[in-house]
Amino acid sequence: MKKQIITATLYTLITAIALGIVYPLIITGIAHLAFPNKANGQLITRNNETIGSALIGQPFTGPTYFHSRPSAAGTGYDAANSSGSNLAPTNKTLIDRINTSVSTETNNTPVPIDLVTTSASGLDPAITPAAALYQIPRIAKTRHLPEQTLRQLIQANTTQRQLGLLGEPTVNVLQLNLALDATK
Repeated sequence: MKKQIITATLYTLITAIALGIVYPLIITGIAHLAFPNKANGQLITRNNETIGSALIGQPFTGPTYFHSRPSAAGTGYDAANSSGSNLAPTNKTLIDRINTSVSTETNNTPVPIDLVTTSASGLDPAITPAAALYQIPRIAKTRHLPEQTLRQLIQANTTQRQLGLLGEPTVNVLQLNLALDATK
């Protein structure tokens, strides 16, 4: 009996070390060698300063920027509190938040749903091209830019469906706003 307990304990320790420490370290090392940008969180840097990640949304609220989706993650885009709101469509809190979001957009056309609802993770860095196009009049007016210039920026920063059929076209808001800042 004692021999079986020792054998079981040794197998447990060896398996825990091999699969809990060694294997993850090997896979992490391979990922850093094969895909260094993705393994490090697809960080976006400008002038040796990290601005953000292409994978995690950021709040943009000023009238001169494209706005992201609202976030239900903590105080907003907090990766430590990633989750959706889990509010039912009839929940007064959700209805009030959506009505507040809709009232801040003054385009006099229906607001794209992703500008007023949160994503499942609360960290979504992208919006639909329709949501980006919806914001053009506000940004063109505040930045004194032609609307066609903004349409071209959106088109240049739109990621198409994977393999031509998976997912929907999206626009990464951080990258779009960086391209907007680079526009003279």
